Amino acid sequence: MIQIPREGSDGRPVAAPKAVVRKLDILRKAAAAFRDRGYAATSVRDIARRAGMTPGNLYYYFRDKQEILYFCQDYSLDVLLREARRIRRRALRADEKIRALIRSQVLCMLDELRGSAGHIEFHAISRPRLRRIIEKRDAYERIVRAVVKDGIREGRFSTCDPKLVSLAMLGAVNWTARWYRPGGGRTPEAIAAAFADYLVRGLRR
Repeated sequence: MIQIPREGSDGRPVAAPKAVVRKLDILRKAAAAFRDRGYAATSVRDIARRAGMTPGNLYYYFRDKQEILYFCQDYSLDVLLREARRIRRRALRADEKIRALIRSQVLCMLDELRGSAGHIEFHAISRPRLRRIIEKRDAYERIVRAVVKDGIREGRFSTCDPKLVSLAMLGAVNWTARWYRPGGGRTPEAIAAAFADYLVRGLRR
């Protein structure tokens, strides 16, 4: 599993709280249910059964199915933003940064979240919470777009519309959550490497 370190006030990595670890475990079980039955048809009871819990115990962590979906989006975007900012600061060429960004996003979705289709079911989130998710998605997209602009300026990428290209790349990576199946023919690492190769090659001059 990809491990994106959490940082304390002193900048040192800290372990995730036990409640977050337990929520992530529930999320992975929910992901399996979403894949098999679809988000709309999956009940809290279905998720609790897969997690080896009673519905009452699950309600201790999540009030309802929509809160699981929101946690999936909010947690994954926090991970992606933290990693994207770290990559942006590194002394790398723009093509290397794009490769690292693609890899981290694929691994977050397919390894950390076990290919959760819930990651792209954002339309089911309530409007107040959805605004927060959209703000984080936009912030992440701006980082990717900035790196694409750097690549054009460095002469490593062909002249293009950075916003359009960034959205195309992110759309391709996000869609992996629809078709990925744990235990299939390719590991998350292999998929991440293949996507990075293909998408970076499409940008180069």
